[in-house]
Amino acid sequence: MSKPARPGAAPIAGTRPGLVVAGFGRHVLVETDSGERVICHPRGKKSQAVVGDRVRWLPSEDEGTIEKVEERSNLFYRQDEMRTKSFAANLDQVLILIAAEPEFSESQLTRALIAAEAEQITPIIALNKSDLAEPFGRAWTKSAPYRAMGYTMLPLAIKPKVETADNAEQRAELMALLHGKKTLVLGPSGAGKSSLTNLLVPQAKVLTAEISQALNSGKHTTTSTTLYWIDEARTTALIDSPGFQEFGLNHIQPMQLATLMPDLKAHAQNCKFYNCTHLHEPGCGVIAEVNSIGSAPSTISANRYRLYSELFEELSQTRY
Repeated sequence: MSKPARPGAAPIAGTRPGLVVAGFGRHVLVETDSGERVICHPRGKKSQAVVGDRVRWLPSEDEGTIEKVEERSNLFYRQDEMRTKSFAANLDQVLILIAAEPEFSESQLTRALIAAEAEQITPIIALNKSDLAEPFGRAWTKSAPYRAMGYTMLPLAIKPKVETADNAEQRAELMALLHGKKTLVLGPSGAGKSSLTNLLVPQAKVLTAEISQALNSGKHTTTSTTLYWIDEARTTALIDSPGFQEFGLNHIQPMQLATLMPDLKAHAQNCKFYNCTHLHEPGCGVIAEVNSIGSAPSTISANRYRLYSELFEELSQTRY
């Protein structure tokens, strides 16, 4: 499979600029520069516009048609053997929310980080449920390799439907990280994504209901991805996405993997062979680091190297 299609041809006369702020099926909600919101449909059978896209659209009665998707700076997406799922475009950062309980999947976290690195999007990791002392302690220890790699990691204890001093403090800390940026919130089901969105955007439920009604004529629906402005000036945006259980990386080449994993990348430059897979070759800098014996522990954890090996095999098989 290839990367989702690039934007199309030049727009026809009469089109207007807009920003895609929500999507459901083939329909999207486009926000004009003045703040008006209009339902738009793709021209043709396939929808290429995703939340975060700048588009040119053509008015038609009370709705519109997407005529062109402007060039993107990036596109965050996942891809398996069956389909490609695009989350959002033109992002500054992705906030990956995981939880201490149920225990987070290191494989899911690694895959999301690799997808972000591939598109040069800054990732932030937030570990929720810090109020659960024992599970959180285990999860914080488990996530130590990611802090060692330099990823920003926040402990959170979001209490839904309750306004607490902790919530206020966490909101202030998150707002400082999000200020002036477009941030996608990503996470598996059960991590607390809805609670995080409601903490930062108290009117989120009302806005989502309005969007669902607009996009589907009053029927109860859930939009796949939604952009919320956090400030009145519309400079800080939070993009909420549906939870996931699987995160395919079929769009990543196996030989590209190590360059997208900071702990492996730091030692790959020491390999004897330029086309080293870091799995069995003599003179491999990565293998030497994994097997290093001395006073300092290896900077590549056994679990991270196992995940790399499994991913390399998985991505190699999908190409034959």
